[in-house]
Amino acid sequence: MAKVYIFFATGCEEVEALAVVDLLRRAKIETVMVSVTGEKIVTSSHGVSIVTDALFEEIDDSADMIVLPGGLPGTHNLAAHAGLTQMIHRFDAAGKYLAAICAAPTVYGKMGLLEGRMATCYPGMESELLGATTLEDGVVIDGRYITSRGLGTAIPFGLALVGLLTDTETAEALAHKIVYESELFG
Repeated sequence: MAKVYIFFATGCEEVEALAVVDLLRRAKIETVMVSVTGEKIVTSSHGVSIVTDALFEEIDDSADMIVLPGGLPGTHNLAAHAGLTQMIHRFDAAGKYLAAICAAPTVYGKMGLLEGRMATCYPGMESELLGATTLEDGVVIDGRYITSRGLGTAIPFGLALVGLLTDTETAEALAHKIVYESELFG
């Protein structure tokens, strides 16, 4: 079974994070909410307290995918965590999936990981996707890099991750089950 780490920092965008957690768990994908704050309770950008499953110090590199939710200052707090940036480099070197939504693709962009790739992010932050070809699509998949634009694209982003980690049929069935209609799963 696939395993995903979703990282939470103070000031994260709670819906972008929790919508993805919800969809992955509905698809029976092991999903670990990881705090980089040193505390299991993380406060979102809108003052919502979120109880995570683990602290960064308690995890290893056994996951298949890293997911970074956006939000400010959450994205900056994720980028500033030295252990997380080292883990991202290790996942990249190992050929594992790296996903991010809203402002968070800029973390990968500033690390040089999107060089020569297609990506998207929150409108107005494209210059921080260093070396990437930026698109305005809601979700962009370029190999093992998955990026998305923001809160309004959280469901198709989560469904895209489900499709990559399981199969298209599972993602389509989940979209139908949650009464989600789109061009992808209409």
